[in-house]
Amino acid sequence: MIFTETELAGAFIIDVERMSDERGFFARSWCEDEFAAHGILMPPLQANVSSNPTKGTLRGMHFQLAPHEETKLVRCTRGAIYDVIVDLREESPTYGQWLGVELTADSFRMLFVPARFAHGFITLTDNTDVCYQVSAKYAPGSERGLRWDDPAIGIKWPLKPVLVSEKDRSHPGFELRVPEEVSG
Repeated sequence: MIFTETELAGAFIIDVERMSDERGFFARSWCEDEFAAHGILMPPLQANVSSNPTKGTLRGMHFQLAPHEETKLVRCTRGAIYDVIVDLREESPTYGQWLGVELTADSFRMLFVPARFAHGFITLTDNTDVCYQVSAKYAPGSERGLRWDDPAIGIKWPLKPVLVSEKDRSHPGFELRVPEEVSG
């Protein structure tokens, strides 16, 4: 695998190294040792699939609070998405900054999302599927989100969303985030 660290520390774009022959190609998309060599200790505890029939479907910006924060390895398995992350680590020099990456089924490119980052995407084609490997189990009481169109963050989406859930439209703005920890 080819790991490219982004301008948001700890977030990586990961490309597969293809071994090709007349049958097609073979590539690793996960190797605990290769991830650990880049400081990524992410034992996947859950895998998720998101199926999106309509171009312009926006999901996000989601995160979970401690002690249930998640790291994610995101890959588009059909169609194409514009995948976005926002650094929510107050001690980070890139706190509040965002990064967008196009992920397509044809590229096999993945995005590693560190813990304490918000994550979301918009579909660039109809019939788009996204797969995630996640380091923590879903904890409904720790689930939070940020407004996808918050001017304090200023994400530049490549197209106007046509479908956003009521839940995602209702997330608070960046300056109104909930505390970092949840009791219980």
